[in-house]
Amino acid sequence: NFTYCPATGLAKGNEHSEFAGWAFPFPGVFLTEEFISEDEESEIVERMDRDDWKPSQSGRKKQDYGPKVNFKKQRLKAGSFSGLPSFSKKIVAQMKACSVLGGFLPVEQCNLDYMPERGSAIDAHFDDWWLWGERLVSLNLLSKTVLSMSCDSEDSIQLFPTFSKGNRELSPPGSLTETSACKNSDKEGIDCILSPRLVPSKEVTVAIHLPQRSLVVLYGDARYKWKHAIHRKHIEHRRICVTFRELSAEFSAGGRHEQLGKELLEIALSFQGRPV
Repeated sequence: NFTYCPATGLAKGNEHSEFAGWAFPFPGVFLTEEFISEDEESEIVERMDRDDWKPSQSGRKKQDYGPKVNFKKQRLKAGSFSGLPSFSKKIVAQMKACSVLGGFLPVEQCNLDYMPERGSAIDAHFDDWWLWGERLVSLNLLSKTVLSMSCDSEDSIQLFPTFSKGNRELSPPGSLTETSACKNSDKEGIDCILSPRLVPSKEVTVAIHLPQRSLVVLYGDARYKWKHAIHRKHIEHRRICVTFRELSAEFSAGGRHEQLGKELLEIALSFQGRPV
């Protein structure tokens, strides 16, 4: 019932929902369009398709480049991990131009293949944060889609009214709480003094529209407070998602498993890998 606006960083109420005319800040999302060219996209997908795609859950297929992990027991080892694929070296280099990706060193890459014929989707979830760090980076290939954000928190979200510039009225009319009597309502540009509106977080969903060849980064609240999902209705054509993950503090400099993290990064950034 809300849509994320990259230009403002706001989640804006959808026109035909009960939240039309309302918005709230939605931090922790970085979205850049046309991150790679059409030719680069074609080459990447062609090289992916040289390797086998393994069946995954919910109608997806996958290729993993990363360590062998048991998240429940919190154990991992390099296993047959031989690094990220060679074609990702250029992608990772281009990430350095993104303001939110300073110092980003990917230790894992997961390619997911979505097809409408298979009913491909992924349920609302958090990515693990024992092993994976702050920033989740995804490159959206072959077709557009929508990343659907939802929240299980018992907290409330404070909404703020937005104005319709065309008629200088607040939208939707009659649904806003007045904190005082309207003043000078006949004068141009002056309406009513309005108070914010509180709604339970559980009643809110936010759509992040991902154009073809766009790059999205989730961090902060969008990473740790909001779950993300891809619904079947938003897979119209073949879509490939390339997700890169960095190490958590526990596996980074000064962390309990710093040495293991260092070893895994050396393997990852050799860019000589095949799917595990």
